[in-house]
Amino acid sequence: MTHKLCGAAGGVSLSDDEIAANFGDLHKPLSQLQAMQAADHCIYCYDAPCITACPTSIDIPTFIHQIRTRNTEGAAKTILSQNIMGGTCARACPTEVLCEQACVRNHGDEEPVEIGLLQRFAVDHLMAKGGEHPFKRAPESGKRIAVVGAGPAGLSCAHRAAMLGHNVTVFEAKPKSGGLNEYGLAAYKMVDDFAQREVDFLMGVGGIEIKHGQALGKDISLRELRDTYGAVFLGVGLGDTNKLGLDGEDKGGVLDAIQFIEDLRQESNKAHMKVGKHVVVIGGGNTAIDAAVQSRALGAEKVTLVYRRGEEAMSATGFEIELARTNGVTVELWAQPVAIHGNGHVASMVFERTAMDEKNGTLVGTGETFEVRTDMVLKAIGQKLDGSALDGLDLAAGKVSVLDGYATSLTGVFAGGDCVKSGEDLTVQAVEDGKQAAHAIDEFLKV
Repeated sequence: MTHKLCGAAGGVSLSDDEIAANFGDLHKPLSQLQAMQAADHCIYCYDAPCITACPTSIDIPTFIHQIRTRNTEGAAKTILSQNIMGGTCARACPTEVLCEQACVRNHGDEEPVEIGLLQRFAVDHLMAKGGEHPFKRAPESGKRIAVVGAGPAGLSCAHRAAMLGHNVTVFEAKPKSGGLNEYGLAAYKMVDDFAQREVDFLMGVGGIEIKHGQALGKDISLRELRDTYGAVFLGVGLGDTNKLGLDGEDKGGVLDAIQFIEDLRQESNKAHMKVGKHVVVIGGGNTAIDAAVQSRALGAEKVTLVYRRGEEAMSATGFEIELARTNGVTVELWAQPVAIHGNGHVASMVFERTAMDEKNGTLVGTGETFEVRTDMVLKAIGQKLDGSALDGLDLAAGKVSVLDGYATSLTGVFAGGDCVKSGEDLTVQAVEDGKQAAHAIDEFLKV
């Protein structure tokens, strides 16, 4: 583990400089020499398993070979031709369970090729160079497409549709584009305003207009978009958060982790961000880890992450879990919240020990409880789709139902990203959804 927070010992009050240092790059970028050395570790194998492991099917051996031969710009184009948001994915994608896990070098005492860092090296080089956008648009089709949501799925769809010659209008509820990349990832993963720089780069292809402050069901309707545009793509994500369902959940200090992360991302001076002295984070995913580690980075004396099952069931990767432990987060497994105490503001939480019922394989409470003192609770127990503005669309298991090609039950309406069930809830999967949906829309508009 290479990322250790400054002043991480419990009880230490952090200075502004220490807090700023704690939000530095999680993974330091490679120098030219380091990139060449890392590229030399790749054996450019035939039928490379790393390509199959990448949801966007980037030709990984080819782009690494291009770096090795000092064709860094070509390497970036190889990456971006498959994943236009390759810069964010290089920073936040769980490569340790995708391409790097599949790397043929990843066995025995050998380490896998540093694919994520090499991808960042190439894409950052191209973006820093500036100049013309690396991809050209096809001749104007005369067709107009509406995209709802300027997150990874929506932006990926917009970019590919624009490349195919269509004019795209993106409707985004928030004041900034980027979705999860801008609002939902830990600040130490996306330093130097990278999410916005990537949006600006993506927009360089032309043919895309983004309208902010446009919420579906409030400022625009699905019916209106269908009447006005040749096709509609929904990349609305999961706007609602799950609740604990406990009395006292409305007490002061009990917050949604995703809101905490969003507020922190939008705060330019992290030292101004308020954090509890004793923080409890509930959940087992990467959002829970991001909230817990960033609480410590802000100076929380004690952070306890509580998850109702065992570590093997956590959706956070092993790297993320180790990141939390390395930075002083206490990980409490097999426990579920049962009570919130406090007079107006949370003062403690009660948890019940859990276990698996071997007879039917369900999670059950054991009756044994323990109490944790806390002045801030961050809930990271999942998000859900707000379907109130999706009249007429078929839903299944709380998500938008789509057929092959990401077509929904409404003619001319397509969907992708977290709002559909297409695989892992990852930025890289959302990018792939948007890209493939753009090609499906292109075929639809030709009929």
